[in-house]
Amino acid sequence: MDEAELLAACRGGDQHAFAELVGRHRTNAWHVCLQITGNAHDAEDALQDALTAAWQNLHRFRGEARFNTWLHRIATNAALAVVRRRKITTSLDDTDDDSPGIDLTGHGSGFDEQVVTADAVHHALAQLPEDFRVAIVLAEFADLPYADIAEHQGVSVATVKTRIHRARKQLAQSLAAAHV
Repeated sequence: MDEAELLAACRGGDQHAFAELVGRHRTNAWHVCLQITGNAHDAEDALQDALTAAWQNLHRFRGEARFNTWLHRIATNAALAVVRRRKITTSLDDTDDDSPGIDLTGHGSGFDEQVVTADAVHHALAQLPEDFRVAIVLAEFADLPYADIAEHQGVSVATVKTRIHRARKQLAQSLAAAHV
């Protein structure tokens, strides 16, 4: 079935059609959640919240945007809600002294280096202003076009380009500082 047929079946209450429809976009939605939340546990929570919200609000999907864009918007909002809840429950004074550092000796294994790099990227993403983080995550991890990101954020395409450019610049600076 094509997407329009699946949507029609979903609106008729067909849960199997919904599973097939979101299955086509689940991986990208999960990556969006992961990049915003910074960890797999919170990403799974956010994705489940997003899929539940999508099912419950499918009647609100007007088809003006692609289903993929609509689902990513819900996933982004769910992930941001998880991050906000986590910030409320986590003291700003908490520090993780056991967190792994950057191995500057060059003796780390390939996997260890990948883990450290991923942690550094997640940390750098977390330092970005929310609108920059969402824009860069939607562009780089969800592979959405600028027009869809602009629609999602309620801004112009030029603003999205500026946000992504500034986000990339701040990420580069944060990652460079982490390696010093």
